[in-house]
Amino acid sequence: MQTRIEHDLLGSKQVPNDAYYGIHTVRAVENFQISSLSVGQSLHFIRALGFVKKAAAQTNFYFQRISQLQLDAIEYATNQLIDFPQQWASEFPIDSYQGGAGTSVNMNCNEVIANIGLEYMGLTKGDYSALHPNDHVNKSQSTNDVYPTALRISLYQRLDDLLLALSNLIETIRSKAIDFQYVLKMGRTQLQDAVPMMVGQEFQAFATLLKEDLRLIDQIRQFLLEINLGATAIGTGVNTPSGYAQYITQRLRELTGLPVKGAEDYIEATSDCGVFILISSTLKRLGCKLSKICNDLRLLSSGPRTGLAEIRLPELQAGSSIMPAKVNPVIPEVVNQIAFKVMGNDLTISMAAEAGQLQLNVMEPVIALALNESIDLLQQGVISLNDKCFAGIQVNEQHAYDMVMRSVGIITLLEPILGHECCDAIGKKCIAENKTIQEIVLSEGLMTEQELKQVFAFDNLISEVGTTEILQNIA
Repeated sequence: MQTRIEHDLLGSKQVPNDAYYGIHTVRAVENFQISSLSVGQSLHFIRALGFVKKAAAQTNFYFQRISQLQLDAIEYATNQLIDFPQQWASEFPIDSYQGGAGTSVNMNCNEVIANIGLEYMGLTKGDYSALHPNDHVNKSQSTNDVYPTALRISLYQRLDDLLLALSNLIETIRSKAIDFQYVLKMGRTQLQDAVPMMVGQEFQAFATLLKEDLRLIDQIRQFLLEINLGATAIGTGVNTPSGYAQYITQRLRELTGLPVKGAEDYIEATSDCGVFILISSTLKRLGCKLSKICNDLRLLSSGPRTGLAEIRLPELQAGSSIMPAKVNPVIPEVVNQIAFKVMGNDLTISMAAEAGQLQLNVMEPVIALALNESIDLLQQGVISLNDKCFAGIQVNEQHAYDMVMRSVGIITLLEPILGHECCDAIGKKCIAENKTIQEIVLSEGLMTEQELKQVFAFDNLISEVGTTEILQNIA
């Protein structure tokens, strides 16, 4: 492998001649051999870095800190990252787990942009006298304002994909709610018979549950748009000209199309990671809700003969290596596991955000890793739940109706007629003698068969009016 020699604070190192990264990246790769997760796997983040660096170059040119040729070269290079992030992903080989508060990533990006720009200028990679990673690409910047700004932008845009997937799932569940709006079933509390309801109502409740999170995530992610770009090292704006922060924020707003705004207090914003706690908590909330829904699906589909068996999930794969004909609810199960991981990531993010000291939080790389993983997992989980589960759910209508009519829970509909104490005795006797409510009420002579038919008529059971009109007739 042919190499070139590059120099830094610590000395010299060989860099692969075909690499667009440089010596700082090589050192980081050597130092952080932790996982198989590289920075280059986050294409949204690479694009966001391109936007930040392009805005910085345009701002530096405006303040006459770089030349027209250098601006042109940097703009060409950053456009490459913005438009073709996948093409340049291998040039960001640094492990996502790293010390240095993201400095390695920023230096990696500076080197890649410089070397792409050098080739654009007709020069060779590593000839930094014409376009230097620090002196030109990183001018008026610090890792401490570049990294968090790029992270915020990438997270904001990544959440678009999650929100779209969630919106699609909600619509699928709503369509099932319409399909099942006249299917009677037994509602349950504490896993015990409660009162009758419609399967459609149960599914509509799922949709409403998720719709709340759709709105909340979109609201909370707006906080990501408050940035500290221009703060440089600790928030004082050292090494920037007057007005730099305002101008670069405006440039970034125009380049990304996002309504980014400068922080109220740049020193506070440079050290604070509270926004990541907020985002993570909303993701955890969504994970908890999805897991609850999946728990319900697993219960409602349990069986097929000895469980609730009110619904049938799509059959996707054989469920056992020893038990023939067994099919498991594998999609709800995997979404449960996704939720557990998101909850664990939330704890990681909380601890990392708390670990900041004085004017900087050096733990942002693990925050970025955990947040991106949570978004990835939730997005894929939601898509799977939509396409491979909810879209194919069927209902066992007759079985669900029969369970209602055999349930002790329907005694509640007789409580206004016979009184609570009497209904207690009826229910207890039903359980002891393994008889239905109707059988006990008739045997005790408490109501006539016609009156029972009126109360338990299908139209009455599904009516929003409940038993009011029937009670008036019986009275």
